Amino acid sequence: MSTSSHAPIGTGHINHGDMNRGHITSHNLPIPQRALAIGAHPDDVELNAGATLAKWAAGGCEVSILVCTDGSKGTWDPHANLTELIATRQAEQHESARRLGAVGDIVFLGHVDGELDSDTQARTQVATNIRKLTPDVILGHDPWKRWRLHPDHRNAGWLTTDGIVAARDPHFLPELDLTPHRPTTLLLFEADEPDHAEDTAGYEATKTNALQAFVSQYETTFNLPLVPTEPHLAEFHQRIANQLTQKGAQASLSSAELFKRIDNL
Repeated sequence: MSTSSHAPIGTGHINHGDMNRGHITSHNLPIPQRALAIGAHPDDVELNAGATLAKWAAGGCEVSILVCTDGSKGTWDPHANLTELIATRQAEQHESARRLGAVGDIVFLGHVDGELDSDTQARTQVATNIRKLTPDVILGHDPWKRWRLHPDHRNAGWLTTDGIVAARDPHFLPELDLTPHRPTTLLLFEADEPDHAEDTAGYEATKTNALQAFVSQYETTFNLPLVPTEPHLAEFHQRIANQLTQKGAQASLSSAELFKRIDNL
């Protein structure tokens, strides 16, 4: 995530925004053959759906991840070499995906962090990848989330929904010469009113290990020192597990990630 987007994930900074409203009426999709998770920045997918993707990957799902921006604002150092930061964050994303078990494509659209637009050019990029990767399930930011400040998360959400429409309909983008593709389900994370829960029991550590790959974000996003000790990392693991437990309580589960589910796409 970009450092301009949220407070660090510290003990006192857990975001309960997706737990205060909504009613869980759906649990555990059948493990899809292919899934595509779309995030605004490197680490957004893992923060919001990492345990779900790890569970699906372990069950044989081909998980792909699409990152909309280059993550170039993901530091508090005003003198940082941004070219090096972009390369670092891409490498971290690849390593995190490996730790999740994601064997599909890792796609970087490369838009400047903080300047993502939900315009037709970016929509075409997303729709192109949906047609190429043919996911059964797509996961992405909820663009309807109320009082959201960060434009990248909002626009990544719109690109996800708009990209699905462009990917599914035959009169969009005929110049691509790619077969239209209609996913079966969209799961929106960071949702104001989640109604679907994925049981993540047993995958808490996998999610946390995947997040630990984002070393450049330790200080800015995870509220960890740049060189954490074992007690720091143990506290981080417990913090993530506690978040999953709190979300699970909304769905009568011991551990969960929550989404807004949209079918009949």
